Amino acid sequence: MGRSRIALAIGLLLLAGPATAQDRPAPSAEGRPGAPAGAPAAPAGVIAIETGSSVRIDYTLKDDAGAVLDSTKDREPLSYTHGKEEILAGLERELTGLHVGDEKKVTLKPEDAYGAVNPDAKTDVRKEMLPAGALVVGTRLMARNPAGATRQVMVKEIKDKTVTLDMNHPLAGKTLVFEVKIVEVKPPAGAASPPEAPKPGAPPSGATPGR
Repeated sequence: MGRSRIALAIGLLLLAGPATAQDRPAPSAEGRPGAPAGAPAAPAGVIAIETGSSVRIDYTLKDDAGAVLDSTKDREPLSYTHGKEEILAGLERELTGLHVGDEKKVTLKPEDAYGAVNPDAKTDVRKEMLPAGALVVGTRLMARNPAGATRQVMVKEIKDKTVTLDMNHPLAGKTLVFEVKIVEVKPPAGAASPPEAPKPGAPPSGATPGR
């Protein structure tokens, strides 16, 4: 990755907080499939996750050694629109067809998450491009290009006049384990609401009470 590529990274900002599930790679070229084979059928009155659903999830993200990398335990659930590539494609695919209250453990290999580590994904920038206090190896930064797109980078080496940045995502090369609980599911905009589940003791549809 040459110097011309990092020329987009003008205006480096210190990254606040750890990488989360919302930090995603380029959109998958495989598209968005429907509910996976074997997904449980939605009971009457219960909304299943589908393309366009507004979803809120609680999750804990671990590496394959069990170390916690991120969690919503002490913050609000993560909100996203299903099928809009707002979370990792592999995770989104595994959540299709689930309902509120469902829990699922999803393991993603690097190729389904943030890819393998690329040793050539590095470049040099002038020291003055970095914010004060960032000239420390291991510092995580957010680089923003003129179009507004962002990516995470890390200070890899400090030289006399330049700094080498590692352009790999911080979770590149890692197998990720998500423990997810579905908190809320709303149907796609414009979709008809599913029929309500019958209440216990209610007469069957079309019956007249008292007869």
